[in-house]
Amino acid sequence: MNVEQNQLAQAIREQGYVADQQLVASLQLMSLLQKPLLIEGEAGVGKTEIARCLAHCHNAELIRLQCYEGLDAQHALYDWDYKRQLLAVQLLGQQGDDAIKSASLYDQSFLLKRPLFKAITSAKPVVLLIDEVDRADEEFEALLLEVLSDFQITVPELGTFEAVTKPWVILTSNGVRELSDALRRRCLYHYIDYPDKDKEMAIVKARIPDIDIALATQLVDYVQNLRTKNLRKSPGIAETLDWAAALLGVGVADLQRDEQLVSSTFGSLIKTHEDLKLLTAADHDAHDQVSGA
Repeated sequence: MNVEQNQLAQAIREQGYVADQQLVASLQLMSLLQKPLLIEGEAGVGKTEIARCLAHCHNAELIRLQCYEGLDAQHALYDWDYKRQLLAVQLLGQQGDDAIKSASLYDQSFLLKRPLFKAITSAKPVVLLIDEVDRADEEFEALLLEVLSDFQITVPELGTFEAVTKPWVILTSNGVRELSDALRRRCLYHYIDYPDKDKEMAIVKARIPDIDIALATQLVDYVQNLRTKNLRKSPGIAETLDWAAALLGVGVADLQRDEQLVSSTFGSLIKTHEDLKLLTAADHDAHDQVSGA
């Protein structure tokens, strides 16, 4: 790593986020080239959290746009405050027709700035998180391309607003829908995979420093093994941390010694009924084998 990367890696690490060299390099290039960074990976591996860490590192506001099917310009860019406009018309009506004719109901005082507009027009650099962009429709993706290409937004009634300071833009995707080549070309790219054992141990120790090393080793081994099973939803880092906190909360010190307590915490680790049944059945089989021996 160069000096800038080392400083960034240290700042991120101080927030309890364990980032590898490639991710730190991608974050540095995002600033250097002023290009968005597309981060893909399974749910729960830390994609959203890196945006929060980056905002903290730069002492910048985090503006988040949560994507979903049907997301449109009114919810992503801007909208007009129709209630205030109607109220203004009623007040002006008391002053006569001339007052209504001379008034403008389409100025910035009636403009509702949504996340993209807020990020573009912010006087200070912000971190713009476009979360789960793959959940939005292709029509919204086309709208996003226009904004990210020129970092400007056009309001027909008011004109074009260019970015005062370019935001740091992070897009995340869970792979629900294949993104267009056009969007990918406009972004730098990084993939966050499930961590190996050493990295997951480092994450657990960084985020839950009070956990006993022996228990941390047991639970990381358990989660690592779960990811090799045919689960509908493999646990991510977020689930590992939730489970670790749950185990500490109910007083578990050893996964093998406190089986009933451990089972009571599975809701923090497993998130589907099918996986929970599979996990329970596997634990019963393992217990029976030990008893038979």
